[in-house]
Formats: sequence, structure tokens, C-alpha cells
Amino acid sequence: MGPAIGGDGQASARSRMALSNVRTGLAPDAIAVALIENLHCLQGKRPRDATPNDWYMALAYTVRDRMMERYVATVGSIAEETTDVKAVAYLSAEFLTGPHLGNGLISLGIWDAVEEALSRVGQDLSGLLEQEEEPGLGNGGLGRLAACYMDSLARLNVPAIGYGIRYEFGIFDQSIRDGWQVEVTDKWLRFGNPWEMVRSEIAFDVKFGGRTEPYHNAAGRYCVRWLPEKVIKGVAYDTPIPGYRVPTTNLLRLWKAEAVESFDFEAFNVGDYYRAVDEKVLSETISKVLYPNDEPESGKQLRLAQQYFFVSCSLQDMVRLLLMRGKPLDELHSYWAAQLNDTHPSIAVAELMRLLVDEHAMEWDQAWAITQQTCAYTNHTLLPEALERWPLPLFARLLPRHLDIIYEINRRFLDELRLRCPNEEQLLRRLSLIDEAGDKYVRMAHLASLGSHAINGVAVLHSELLKRTVLRDFHLVSPEKFLNVTNGVTPRRWIALSNPKLCTLITRHIGDRWLANLEDELRRLEPLADELEFQRDWQAVKVDNKRVLARLIKDRTGVIVDPHSLFDVQAKRLHEYKRQHLNVLYLVTLYNRLRHAGGAVTPRTVIFSGKAAPAYRMAKLIIKLVNSVAAVVNRDPVVSQALKVVFLPDFNVKNGQRIYPAADLSEQISTAGKEASGTGNMKFAMNGAITIGTLDGANIEIRDAVGQENFFLFGLSAAEVELLKAEGYTPRSIYESNPELREAIDLIRSGFFSNGDRELFHPLVDSLLTYDEYMLLADYQAYVDCQERVSNAYSDPNAWTRMSILNTARVGHFSSDRSIREYCRHIWKVTPIVSDERES
Repeated sequence: MGPAIGGDGQASARSRMALSNVRTGLAPDAIAVALIENLHCLQGKRPRDATPNDWYMALAYTVRDRMMERYVATVGSIAEETTDVKAVAYLSAEFLTGPHLGNGLISLGIWDAVEEALSRVGQDLSGLLEQEEEPGLGNGGLGRLAACYMDSLARLNVPAIGYGIRYEFGIFDQSIRDGWQVEVTDKWLRFGNPWEMVRSEIAFDVKFGGRTEPYHNAAGRYCVRWLPEKVIKGVAYDTPIPGYRVPTTNLLRLWKAEAVESFDFEAFNVGDYYRAVDEKVLSETISKVLYPNDEPESGKQLRLAQQYFFVSCSLQDMVRLLLMRGKPLDELHSYWAAQLNDTHPSIAVAELMRLLVDEHAMEWDQAWAITQQTCAYTNHTLLPEALERWPLPLFARLLPRHLDIIYEINRRFLDELRLRCPNEEQLLRRLSLIDEAGDKYVRMAHLASLGSHAINGVAVLHSELLKRTVLRDFHLVSPEKFLNVTNGVTPRRWIALSNPKLCTLITRHIGDRWLANLEDELRRLEPLADELEFQRDWQAVKVDNKRVLARLIKDRTGVIVDPHSLFDVQAKRLHEYKRQHLNVLYLVTLYNRLRHAGGAVTPRTVIFSGKAAPAYRMAKLIIKLVNSVAAVVNRDPVVSQALKVVFLPDFNVKNGQRIYPAADLSEQISTAGKEASGTGNMKFAMNGAITIGTLDGANIEIRDAVGQENFFLFGLSAAEVELLKAEGYTPRSIYESNPELREAIDLIRSGFFSNGDRELFHPLVDSLLTYDEYMLLADYQAYVDCQERVSNAYSDPNAWTRMSILNTARVGHFSSDRSIREYCRHIWKVTPIVSDERES
């Protein structure tokens, strides 16, 4: 029977309210009705026919519906004429958000209601959470940081858009075959993505190649016309990012590349069927896969094209939104703060100048002032090879107009410097945006530094080293631009969602305000650190989390580990400076000790997890070494009673949510002066793991915060590393003088861990004995001795638990909420649209 036409007005009102309640209601009954409706209307399934993915999709749409009212209001504040808010544009090539469902439930405060609603329809929330595909939109820490910052911007009621690329295939899935990393395509979109909304009407043309042509317009003004070889369209896909228990829901706007004309009828009509769709295939390549291998020339070109593509779309969108609000273009910096997350978006400086000067006929000096006031640059690395440089011929071929603009920016900059610093040609050469030494390159970190009003590092040590090393000359000429904002991570994702039992325990003792105000509230745990009953509860939570990880390890690797052993974890991207192979040298030393002496030791499970870049051969060889050592150790009938070694494949956000809560010991052992900050170190500490680490990155600040007695410190400082290298570091002499180190390296070199193959690990051993760029041998003995202190400390459960509690209680400073407050106050000059009361 259909609805009545006309009739009772009260009935119609009730009907409208019921419909609204299905879309917005937060009670279990409304959610249960919405689930069935979405299953029927969106998935086209009856409950008895629905697959687990159907139920997940229906639930995801149900939760997304409940974000929409806040989302529409927040987006309106960025786009409506009546508002004067300044918004943040966070430009990042990576956004490693992790699954959206659990985060949405926590932000909306409907976890219990959804569990009850699902039970009414015979479903289980944990199974549907597991069903969700993780968006593969980042490589590691950079992308996870961007996701945390988007969470905190929403939590703090700061209107923001995260701009990036909608990669069809994300970072590869990692499998292990015969101990080697094998990359498998990450098809994260294969079952659809219920969280995104395609905005076909928001699309921009992006030009590539061709040539430039000067001309004079009707007013006699000198202008340049770009005649591109190719034009690609960028289409917006929006994902809501809800703030935790606040009115704001921001958006992540990712760009998909499409052909301007997808089908060539002329080619089709003459029978050339491949050419008919050739334009579509070539155009969509740009957003096809995350970070192509940039060793070959074609990989470099695609990577630069990706960066320009998303930056151009994003800046055009910012200009569109500004003009929609009726604001003049010369006030762009008053309404937008554009943060360049590392060098990947640094082409934004030249592109914003192109848009202002070429497309909107603005005078150069005015455009340059607006560009500098709009843009700010976060540097994430001290490694020279990570400060992007593009070969001049490649840049000229792909972005000819931008090269013209960069030349002009550079000319004016160097002319100004010559007046300020006469007879300093070497300084000018070092500061130039063009590297003239040998093959010529465009220096993207220099472009970002010059074109931004603020340059920040991401930990106190990193920011100081930045000023003394890779950006020393920019600090010399513009010291006022430099400041530090230490990284942070969101406690909603990395405690509440990852570690619900710990979250419940904390809330039971100090209330629930801590998730929104970590820095002030968590310290209320400190008096509980010496209470035996609280310690027992804390220990029980940790053991439960270790059992969960142990089951995952058994499922993924077949290795059975003891949840009561010390879980010693190094989970991070594979890189020589992060020194996973220092950890392996210790394990071989421990293996030798156990073989020779036996006796009682502290049982230890050493867990590695992390991906190596596909073209990074040495990092992949380290993964092979870890797995080879693990195979020998785990099958030794004596040693395996005290020591197990595991490589858990495919480290990502979902696996991280199991790893961080289960760790007892957090390995943060990079060479001092090489890690910008780290964020894994913060996640481990928040979950009660105790750090063994060097004075590198944010380790220094974590140690200061938690107390030196609650941190296992070893190794050379950054200054000592520099001094030792300057004096002439000879790693072979350390090898020859240290019997245990020599035995460990000789055992690896002998083929003992490689079925007699003496050549397999030769490149790794030869690198350590000849160069040892990252000072493993220099820090080896200090690391081994420090691990002895760890074992002794773990043998006293109450003392260890006290250290664990104090690590959690004292790391509130490392919340991304604090980081974002500092960005808002010191860099963006942005205020919340709703007052931040630091409470939920």
C-alpha cells in the first residue's frame, strides 16, 4: 500500500521525522532500520542473501549518513559567501588513513549503539571491521602523519581540506617467499569504497608538455601563453573526516586522472580500436599507482607528473572556492593556509604563481607576496637523496611554463641576494633553485623554502639540524622563517581504536575527557603507577593484547610465540638508517651466547615488520637476512626455548593496530641525526611500550617527557657521529677488536644462515666492514649492553609495569592535537569555527 496523498498533516510530519531518524538517528533501533534499508536499497540484497561485504557496505553507508549533516555544514563554512573563516589546505602526496569504519564509530560516539543494532540483525561488529579494505594511499610515516593531522584538524573545529591523489592501486601488499619480499598489487578499491563521494562537477584541466609563447595583451602587458602537448582532467573524490565528538566534519579531497575526451570516434570509425581509447588509458596512468619506481626515466617523469597533477587541481579548487565566496583573489592568503607536506607538493609555489600571473593577470610582485604568505613548508628529512631534485631536461619537457617561472623567481632572488651579500658567489650558488654542478637539476626543497613564509622541522633535534645542514644557507638569509613543530599522533586511532581494553581501563580511573585532551588528562595516571592492583590490571591488558598478536603471528607465519615472553618490536619502513640490521647483529650475538652457554635468560620474542621500497635492494636483502636468521633460531631446539624471531609481513595501519598495543619494547635505533622525528615511537609509548633508542628524532623529547629512568638509551649522539666521521671512521678496526661482533659477522658471512651460500649476504657485510655509513659497528657494543639492561628490567614485572604506565601517562605532549594547535597558532594563523574547550 502506497503513501496517502494529502490527508493527515500530523501523519506526514511523523513520516518525515521517521525518514530523518533513519538517516541521522543514533539510537540502536534507528541504526538497525537504516542497516536493512541500505542493504536493500544500496546493495540490492535481502539479509539472508547478503555476503559479509554487503553487510559491511550497508553499515558503512549507515555510519556515513550520520556524518553528513556536520559535513555539509563544515564544507559550507569554506564555500559560503557569508563566512569569513580561514581554512587549511593540507597538500600531501600521501594520506594513510587506515580503515574508516571504527574511527567513525568512535568520533560519532555510537560504537555501543552499532554493536547492539548489529546483534539485532544477527551480525557481529568485529567481523565487519575486519572486512574493510584499508585505503593504500601512503607509504608509511608521512601518510600516517597526514591522516592524524586531518583527524586533529576536525577534532579542533578547524575547517580544512586534505588534498592528494586517489591512487587506484596503493602501496603494494607485501608477501614473503623464501625469505624475500614480494610485492603484490594492492587492489584496495576492488569491492568499492563506500566512504568516498565522486564530485564529477568539480574537475580541472591540467596541462603537460608543449611550449610557451610570449605575447602582449590588449593593454600592452607582457604575458606568456602555455601551449601544452597534453591536457588531463582531474576529478574530485571526497571522503568525510569526522572530528571526535564535535560539530566539525572536514573532507579529504583526492583527485582522479581522466582523459578530457575518453573516446576517439574518428579513430574508432576507421577501425583503429586501440587508438580510440588510447587517450583514456594514458591519462588515467597518472593516478593509477602510488609512487612508481623512479629509477628509470619514465618513473621519474610519472612521479613528477603525479605531483604537479594533484597540486594543480588543488590550487585551482582553492581559487574556485575563494571566488565562490565573493572574495578578491588578492586576499587568497587571508582565507587559505596551504601546507606543503614535504617536497612532493613544492611545485605549488610555481603553479600558484602561474595561476595568479597567467590565468588571472596579476602583477608579479603582488602574486609573489600572496604565494609566500599562502604557502608553508614542512621538511621531513635530513637525507640529501630524499630532497627531491628533477633533471632540468625532464622538467623542461614536462612543465615548460613552470621552468620559466622558476628561472624568473631564481633571477629575482639571486639579484636581491647580491645586494644583501656582495662578493658571496658561492653562497648564491648554494642557494640557487637550480643546481648547476654537473647535470643540472631543479631543487624542489629550495623552491619550497623560498616560496613559503614558514619552514618547520618535525622534532627539536631535526629542526636544529635542518638549520645547520641541508637548509643552512636558507636559515642564514631568512632565519625568521624557521621554527619547530614536533610531530604527534591521534589518540583516537592509536589508543581508543587500537587498544580498547587499555582505553576502558584508563577511562575507569580518570574519566573520558583524556581522549580529547591528552596532554593535561593522562598525567592523572601517574599516582596509579605504584598501585599493585592497577599494575595487575595493566599487565592483564598487555597480555591480552599479546595473545591477539600471537594468534596473528601464527596465522600469518606459522610461528608459535609465548605471550608471556618479552615482545621486542621493530615495526617501521626498511631502511639502512633505521638499522634493522643492527637488531639482527644483536640477535646473532644472542644466538651465539645461547648456543655456547645456555642457562636461564629472559624469554624474548623479537618481531620485525615493515616494507622495503621495491627498488631498494639493500633493504630487501635485510628482510632476507631477518627471515634467514629467524628460520635458524626458531628451529633450534635449545635456543628457541628462550628466543623466537618473527617477520610479520605487510605492515600497514590495520596490522599496526595489533602490533603497537602488544609491544613491551619499542626499537627506535636509527643513527642519531638521521630520523626526522618518527611517529611509531609515539604510538608505542602511548600504548605502554618502553623505548630502547638513540638520541635521534623525537626520541629525545620522548625520553625527556617519560623520564630518563623509563627509557633505555644507547649509542652515539648526532654530534659524536659527525665527529667520528670527521676523524676518519674505520669500521673494520671495530670488527677486529670485538670478538662477539666478529663472531656474529663471520657467522653471517660463512653462509650459516643461507644454506652455505657465502655470496648471498656479501653486499651487506662488505658495506658494514668497508663504509658502515650508518655507524652500526660503532654502536654495536652499546646496543648489546643496553639489551642486557632490558632483559634484567623485564625480570622484575612490577618495576617494568611501573615504567610502562609512566610511559603512557607522560606522552600526552605527542598528541597530534597539540601539533595542530601549534600549526594554527604559529604558522597558519587559523582559529577554530567553534571554540576549542579541550574536552569532548
